[in-house]
Amino acid sequence: MSRHRYRCPIRWGDLDAQGHVNNAAFLDYLQEARVDWLLAGPPEMAHLLDAGVLVVSHQVEYLAPVGYGERPLLVELWADTVGASRFTVAYDVWDGDVLAARARTGATPFDLAGGGLRRLDPGERAGLSAVLEPPRPLRPLPRTAVAEPASHHPLAVRWSDLDSYGHVNNVKYFDYVQEARIELMLATLDWQPEDVWVVARQDLEYRRPMDLQPEPYDVVTSVSALGTRSFTLAVEIRNPRDGGLHATARTVVVGERPLTPSQRTALARWAPEDLAASH
Repeated sequence: MSRHRYRCPIRWGDLDAQGHVNNAAFLDYLQEARVDWLLAGPPEMAHLLDAGVLVVSHQVEYLAPVGYGERPLLVELWADTVGASRFTVAYDVWDGDVLAARARTGATPFDLAGGGLRRLDPGERAGLSAVLEPPRPLRPLPRTAVAEPASHHPLAVRWSDLDSYGHVNNVKYFDYVQEARIELMLATLDWQPEDVWVVARQDLEYRRPMDLQPEPYDVVTSVSALGTRSFTLAVEIRNPRDGGLHATARTVVVGERPLTPSQRTALARWAPEDLAASH
């Protein structure tokens, strides 16, 4: 089966403070490639965009930093699984001959007119099955619930965050998780300019759409694991207006140097009691 190949240019604005493509920018690349793939396929696949399709999850494994350059990234993508009402898109992101990231996106068709989930129709299933490869799942990252004490970050949705369906675009959730993570790290790790921290893995599940509203949402983050040079964060995006849960996520952050005793103690402040006691 042939994979779809999309060449994605790197924009200067995609770089973070460390001079590399920001982890959240990869979601834009995946979305660009996914839309190009659907539009370039048979009409039945393009129909998914017209009729409506919802992203329900992302898994991204970051394997190598990507800097700015004139050479575009090469995104290879294909169908990883196809079910009755859900399918998974798989990606390999190449920076030249270096595999920079691997990712998976779970999606489900949506009836825009009726306002509800639906099953794949025979044409859509056939189109996706024609580009199906045996699944190669990413390494498991256990789902961990947020536990108090946790860091709470107020988040205001911007008008420009909305997509053509009128809800917050799926790629923006990675920005929201990042904003809360940076706030926690700045307050916790005594972050110095020479300190290098990278996101090695991030998984996110979408529970319900986010809309524009005057009240801020609440991005709640706690520490679920501590390693020698790494820590894992559990995240939930909540709506204080009604107590609803919009997304859950896990983020693995790796440092260039081992965590110091003071950093471990500071991170343990946001960990469950049993984890904090062991550190």
